[in-house]
Amino acid sequence: MNSNAAPHRPEDLPGIPKDQDGPTFREPWEAEAFALTIRLHEAGRFTWEEWAATLSQEITAAQKAGDADLGDTYYSHWLAALERLCREKGLVSADDQSGRKEAWREAYLATPHGQPVELKR
Repeated sequence: MNSNAAPHRPEDLPGIPKDQDGPTFREPWEAEAFALTIRLHEAGRFTWEEWAATLSQEITAAQKAGDADLGDTYYSHWLAALERLCREKGLVSADDQSGRKEAWREAYLATPHGQPVELKR
């Protein structure tokens, strides 16, 4: 695969949860993290080799910390890799990232069940 080209086939993403139609997602945030990763790569923010190495490091670290690697935590590792690359590439500061996570947590806790979570501007 070309290092500047995003993968266009699920088989180009080792370990990704998929079925015969392609990648599968258990939660909307998983699909959003996937799409954001592809978009940032396509925008030239990081190479696919950088992405693959960072994701591999996050998975390895999680396994060493006791992750049973049953496939249900794959996108947690994906998100950790995305967040790390965004910090390392200067796309977001650690403080901004932490603040945004806290804002989402507060919005989630304040949202009635069944309603969409919205951040205040």
